[in-house]
Amino acid sequence: MVFRLVLGCGTVGRTVAEAFSTRGQSHLPGHTHGSDAINSSHSSTFTSTPTATATSPSTAPTAAYTTARQSALSLAARTATATSPADRLLVITADQNVAETLRDESIPARRGDPTDPDILATIDHPDVIFIGGDRTDTNRHALETARDQFPAASITAYMGGNPTPDDRARFTELADHTVDATSSLVERVLEETTTSEAEAALGLQRKLVTIDGPLAVVMHDNPDPDAIASAVALADIAESVGVPADACYFGDISHQENRAMVNLLGLSLRNLSPGETLDTYEAVALVDHSRPGVNDQLPEERPIDIVIDHHPPRGPIPSEFVELRESVGATSTILTEYIDRFSGTFDSATATALLYGIRIDTNDFTREVSPADFRAASVLRPHVETSILRRIEQPTLEGETLETIALAIKNRVQRGSVVVASAGRIGNRDALPQAADQLLAMDGVETTLVFGFRGEMAFLSARSRSSDVDLGETLRDGFDQIGSAGGHADMAGAQLEVGILGQLDDEAEVESIVNVAEEVITDRFFEAMETRPGVPVSTDHRASEWLFEADADWVESPESVRSPVEADDDEE
Repeated sequence: MVFRLVLGCGTVGRTVAEAFSTRGQSHLPGHTHGSDAINSSHSSTFTSTPTATATSPSTAPTAAYTTARQSALSLAARTATATSPADRLLVITADQNVAETLRDESIPARRGDPTDPDILATIDHPDVIFIGGDRTDTNRHALETARDQFPAASITAYMGGNPTPDDRARFTELADHTVDATSSLVERVLEETTTSEAEAALGLQRKLVTIDGPLAVVMHDNPDPDAIASAVALADIAESVGVPADACYFGDISHQENRAMVNLLGLSLRNLSPGETLDTYEAVALVDHSRPGVNDQLPEERPIDIVIDHHPPRGPIPSEFVELRESVGATSTILTEYIDRFSGTFDSATATALLYGIRIDTNDFTREVSPADFRAASVLRPHVETSILRRIEQPTLEGETLETIALAIKNRVQRGSVVVASAGRIGNRDALPQAADQLLAMDGVETTLVFGFRGEMAFLSARSRSSDVDLGETLRDGFDQIGSAGGHADMAGAQLEVGILGQLDDEAEVESIVNVAEEVITDRFFEAMETRPGVPVSTDHRASEWLFEADADWVESPESVRSPVEADDDEE
């Protein structure tokens, strides 16, 4: 059982008292208004004239009080957790009207001078004390009295509206936690206006209001949840400042789970036709990738107005507004911050998509996660459609995906803790990362590469849990000279064009070429794993030079090989 005592009940103190009560506090045993905590023989002292009235000083700025109240509530929340029905609360306030109002709200309160040592001497030993009057001098006096009377209690003290340097020093000396309205307000203003995140949000807003016409927000091809959510969120932001916008993509949304996400949340997306130039749009934005013509079907020379991404860039980004934040785990995190700074109003479908995008890209907050990702999730959580999210997350695997995983397990080649496997010719490349994840779960395996062939392309997906491996760098070393590759340290991918496959009609010849390509890919990956990072595998490595067409259009980011758990998309 925890006994919480509130001394002084000004603007901040009253809010904290109400928060304590809401979080599970109950009346003190045997007394409707909390007098059990006070010796009844001294109850008359509560009617004595207080030394200072707890009224809000007119000089205190409203914004400072608001910020101080938020800070105090944050501290109150931390001290009020895990409350039980037997926990006790008592408020002592010099204002009779406040005391009566609190009692009407079933909050134990008595009128009295919170600075009077005789009153405090009659109170059972509290575990937690909050000093919450509006006046600095009264709060300081109450703090000194409380610390003298209850040396073991945890005390949080609000400094009031006008603390001097001497006051601040004394509060800091005696209280376990302090709430300084001015400092809190200044910190909040600086956070909202001068941090790099704030400046980026302001820069995006300035850019959006200059767009005189519709905006195309383009995801990478075959978009994953992070790309989908980010595009929808940026379109929402644009609409909020009067700019019509479409969330667009080339290719297919092939993951069952991703289709379920779009269908169940009713997300409005536009599937672009091959060769579409977007000339009907006034401006173009890229999300979750950063270069036109690389993992999207835009012309490379297409002017780009906005780029928002969290993947490492491979060169200069041609755009007027660029936000590349590699420190976060998902582009959805950045868009969540933007919405929170723009208006703080989240559409439930967009919020659900953003949270899901963060969870997928960070593997449920276990992969390349940052504090910003956790903060974004906490901002989104109250707006999320949890029932829909559960339906999206219900995993079901198609037969083809199971066959791909089975082939990868059957065909695996292991050297030490590294496993490479070919899935042969595939119909759905999204099964490859799922197979790579399955192989990574095997005992003694720390790094996996799974690849398959579709049409004239070879698709590669790699995973690692070794701290000594940077898969993005490894795949670039092994395959960048004969295709395109890249990604993060623990997940990466590549695409290689096997042009000769498109020239063959004979099934036996096709199978022969696939066998040669499998051997080349396997050998190049093992060689890249064994070579010092940054040293490319030779281009004349066996059949590499004639077998593969270099410079296949593909982006280094791992979104094209990422493997969210698949879900049933039959529900409308």
